[in-house]
Amino acid sequence: MNIQIYNTLTRKKEPFKSIDEGKVKMYVCGPTVYNYIHIGNARPPIVFDTVRRYLEYRGYDVHFVSNFTDVDDKIIKAANELGEDVPTLAERFITAYHEDVTALNINRADQHPRVTETMNDIIQFVEMLVEKEYAYASGGDVYFRTKKFKDYGKLSQQSIDELRVGARIQVGEHKEDPLDFVLWKAAKEGEIYWDSPWGKGRPGWHIECSAMVKKYLGNTIDIHAGGQDLSFPHHENEIAQSEALNEAPMANYWMHNGYININNEKMSKSLGNFIMLHDLLKKYDPQAFRFFMLNVHYRHPINFTDELLDSAKVSLERIRTTVGNLEHRIEHSVDLGTNEEDWKKKIKHFRNQFIIEMDDDFNTSNAIAVLFDLAKEANLYLQEKNTNVNVLNSFIAVFDEVGNVLGLQLKTEQELLDEEVDQLISQRNEARRQKNYQLADEIRDKLQNEGILLEDTPQGIRWKRKS
Repeated sequence: MNIQIYNTLTRKKEPFKSIDEGKVKMYVCGPTVYNYIHIGNARPPIVFDTVRRYLEYRGYDVHFVSNFTDVDDKIIKAANELGEDVPTLAERFITAYHEDVTALNINRADQHPRVTETMNDIIQFVEMLVEKEYAYASGGDVYFRTKKFKDYGKLSQQSIDELRVGARIQVGEHKEDPLDFVLWKAAKEGEIYWDSPWGKGRPGWHIECSAMVKKYLGNTIDIHAGGQDLSFPHHENEIAQSEALNEAPMANYWMHNGYININNEKMSKSLGNFIMLHDLLKKYDPQAFRFFMLNVHYRHPINFTDELLDSAKVSLERIRTTVGNLEHRIEHSVDLGTNEEDWKKKIKHFRNQFIIEMDDDFNTSNAIAVLFDLAKEANLYLQEKNTNVNVLNSFIAVFDEVGNVLGLQLKTEQELLDEEVDQLISQRNEARRQKNYQLADEIRDKLQNEGILLEDTPQGIRWKRKS
C-alpha cells in the first residue's frame, strides 16, 4: 500500500508520489517570534515532525525547511512595549522556541531560515512580480494584483467574486482592488526597515514563505504544511505569488492540522484562554503532552483539558511499564522457552498494522491504538512461565520502531542527563515558590526514583547521584 495523504487542495486522499524518487521536499510554516508559543502553535511542529519521521522510516530522504518570521507588525509592537529592539526580541523568542520544541523531542529542520536573512531574495521576488505586472507599487507599498491570477481561491475553494464580498480598502491603502494584498510595506516613522526599489520598508507576511520555499527547495515542492488557520489567506496568497512568478505548481500536497479547543471553547485572546507551552512544560512531562497531541488524528480538532492530559500521562506510563517489564525479564531470563516463531509472527502483525495505519494519512490515533494492542499482547506473554529472549527482544524492537516514529521515549531506564536534572530542580523550586507542594513532591519523587539525591545548602539545592 502506498502512503495516502489528504490534500487540502483537492479535498481528498491521494497516493503520495514524490517529485524525485526517494526524496521529499517539505516546507512547514514556522512561528512569528514575538512571544512564547501557545499549545495551539505547538501542534504543527509535533504533527509534521511525526510526518517527517514516518517518511524517513519508509525510506525517503526528506529535505525539511521551517521558517521564522522575525520581523512583523506584532514583533514591532511587542518590542516597543518592552523597550527592546526587534532583533533582540526575536532572538530571545527563537531561543525559547527551540528550547520548548526540543523538550517535545521535535527534530530541528534542515534549515530554519529567517525573514531578516532572506531579505535580498524577498526583494528580488517582488521585483520579478512587478516586471510580470502581477504586482504594482503604490505610495511606497507594493501590492499583488489578485484578479490577474486566474486560479486565486483554489485552495480555499472560493471564487474571486465570493472573496470580494466584504473586502474593503483600509485607510492608508492605495489598492486597485480590495482583494489585492501587500508584498512590501513602506516603513512608518521609527520602524525597522530595509532599503528597496520602492523606498524604505519591509516585507508583507505572505511573500516571505514564497521566497524561502523558492530559495531552499525550488519552484515546486512535494509537501507544504501548516495549521488550518493558515489555509486562507496565507497559503492562498503564497500559491498566487509563487505560481504567478514560477509558472509551476507551488506544492503537490497541502497539509493542514486542526485547531485546539480549551475546555470545549475555541482558544482565543478575547476569551483569555491561551495556554503557553512554556508554562505547561513546567507542570507536565513533555512526552505526555506529545502523546496527548498524537492521540487525535492531525486533521481533527483537539479538546484540551487538564484531565485529558493527566489521562494521556497515565496511558503513556502504562506502555512504558510494559517496555520496562520486558527489559527486566530479559535481564533475568534463563530459559529460552518455546513457540518462538509463532510469537514472532504475532509481533510482526502489529508492526505491519502500525504501517497500515500510518500509511493512511498518518493516522497517529490508530497507530497508538496498535501500540496499546502490542502492549496487551506483551503483557500476556510476560505471564508465561517460560519466556524466550528472542521473543522479548522482538517485542522491544517494535516498541522502539514505533516510539522513534512517533517521537515517544518508551524506555524508562534511561539515566537522566545533568541538564534534565537541573531543569527538574528548577521546576521544583518554582513549584515550591508558588506553594504548589503536590507538584514539588512529585518532582522530588521522580528524582529519587532516578537515583538523584537532593541536599539543601546555604547556597541552594545541590544534587548527586546515588553511588
